[in-house]
Amino acid sequence: CSIHVIKNSIFSGASLRSILKEIDYYLHLLKTYKIETARTFLLIFRETVSLLIDNGQATSIEATPFVGDLNDPGNKLRESAFFHKAVQCLWVGHTERCRYYSEKCMPILGPLAQFTTYMSKFYHALNSLDLIRKKNSTKGKEVARVAIPAIRDAAASSDWNFTNKLRLLEAEQQSLRQTHRKAVPLYEAAIESAKRSGFIHEQGLACEKAAFYFIRLKNKEKALEYFQQARECYFQWGSFVKVDFIQKELDGLNWLTSSSG
Repeated sequence: CSIHVIKNSIFSGASLRSILKEIDYYLHLLKTYKIETARTFLLIFRETVSLLIDNGQATSIEATPFVGDLNDPGNKLRESAFFHKAVQCLWVGHTERCRYYSEKCMPILGPLAQFTTYMSKFYHALNSLDLIRKKNSTKGKEVARVAIPAIRDAAASSDWNFTNKLRLLEAEQQSLRQTHRKAVPLYEAAIESAKRSGFIHEQGLACEKAAFYFIRLKNKEKALEYFQQARECYFQWGSFVKVDFIQKELDGLNWLTSSSG
């Protein structure tokens, strides 16, 4: 039960500090009652949350998850370990590593992990669209081609959970095609849909992607606007790793703006 509570909190963009506090409470209980498997799952979750807050600088603990041999098909921790590595890599911008872990994770997701499967498809597709932009990845194009209709089906069943994700994937796809009259409204729709659902982390992500889109268009004013929105979202979420990343982008843009002026 504690695992599902924490997983849902992470997916919904709850305060990272609150999630960390809740994980530590459950870890204490599980250690007291010697429930090791559940404790290992929570340590995997904790590693992700700690990385997102401050890269573990002040939030890491001595205990780390022992996941065993991840090449062993009988290892019950494989799905969670690979998924969380993919999530971590996506948020910190390690596209190749995210692709690697997503490809490890996708084939082993069980039928009971339907929501996790859709989230994995979303992250894998979003990362693949970045890879297409950087390397014109053929494999990335296929991932996006398959994932976007799947997320569209998910959004048809659960607008609240998936419409913002669908709109962001569509915006990134139109950005790659340089269909600007379609891309901009889709970024806005992704931001508004995430805001409506209360997904502050994905609202920030959509703002961040929109800002980089406007950088590619050499529209510094709009890029600044969206980066500022992203920074505020990430601050509310409690991800100082992302706040610092966005602040560096803002500092660079402000310097360019003042220099050109």
